[in-house]
Amino acid sequence: MKKEEIRLLLNKYGSENEPFFFMISYDLSKYEIIKLKDLPSNIKFELCEKSQSKLQEKILVKKYPISFKEYKSKFDILQEEILNGNSYLLNLTCKTKIQTSLSLEEIYKKAKARFKLKYKDEFVCFSPERFIEIKKNKIYTYPMKGTIDTKIPNAQTRILGDIKEMAEHTMVVDLLRNDLAIVSSKVKVDKFRFCEKINAGEKKLLQVSSKIHGTLDDNWQSKFGDIITSILPAGSITGTPKKITVDILNKVEAYKRDFYTGIAGVFTSQKVQSFVLIRFIEKHKNEFFYKSGGGITCDSNVTLEYQELLDKIYIPS
Repeated sequence: MKKEEIRLLLNKYGSENEPFFFMISYDLSKYEIIKLKDLPSNIKFELCEKSQSKLQEKILVKKYPISFKEYKSKFDILQEEILNGNSYLLNLTCKTKIQTSLSLEEIYKKAKARFKLKYKDEFVCFSPERFIEIKKNKIYTYPMKGTIDTKIPNAQTRILGDIKEMAEHTMVVDLLRNDLAIVSSKVKVDKFRFCEKINAGEKKLLQVSSKIHGTLDDNWQSKFGDIITSILPAGSITGTPKKITVDILNKVEAYKRDFYTGIAGVFTSQKVQSFVLIRFIEKHKNEFFYKSGGGITCDSNVTLEYQELLDKIYIPS
């Protein structure tokens, strides 16, 4: 079982206290765990402490999305699941064919993001979302749910006062707080719903985040695999309750997420930085596909959700 392989290997590498890179797919069926000194040149990454929001140049992306009718049929199934009490929040994603004049290497070089990753000639990711961070025996997570264009009047007040956005964000915070409680003690929400600016292609957006932390055992390094595998897949890109929501999404999405919405990061003896693999372009048979999505609740509007799916298809340059 791959999950057990991943758990044992991360525990082993963590016990050795030597820096390494790790990447795990959404369903834990694929992974890369490589000591930094052995990392091949065709795997590249950048980890920045702060989001980059300065617009430099516009990168054109032509989109060939699923039809609104097809999206609505998926949306309606999720609403029925919510109505039946099987889930309260589901992160519906889709795979969109795109065209761009750039190669994956050029996209990686030009994209501006907090976290960047290029994996061989298979995909590139420019993510704004942390997964977990570990420092000084504390584990932190930063759930992100809710975006708004900064050009909208009183954007911050509007997004923070939106009842639907509040409910969705609160559910994710509650889910991730529970996830941290599995692997740590004294779990606390440090900051609830604060805004950060991110660059989204032609737009600048406000992204709503929260900050949660818990306390780990002193020997957390030797249990690093237990920690990671216990809280995957990430709550922000699945929904709640997690297990049944994942099962529902597997049926409705009808495509394989693969490494999209998985995680990647770097381990050192005293610190871990990791991020969720969103804002993701995959190459398949010389064609590019962009995977994107958003959270669906009982208050969601199908037209707005479809537009959000399309708006998230961009290269932050």
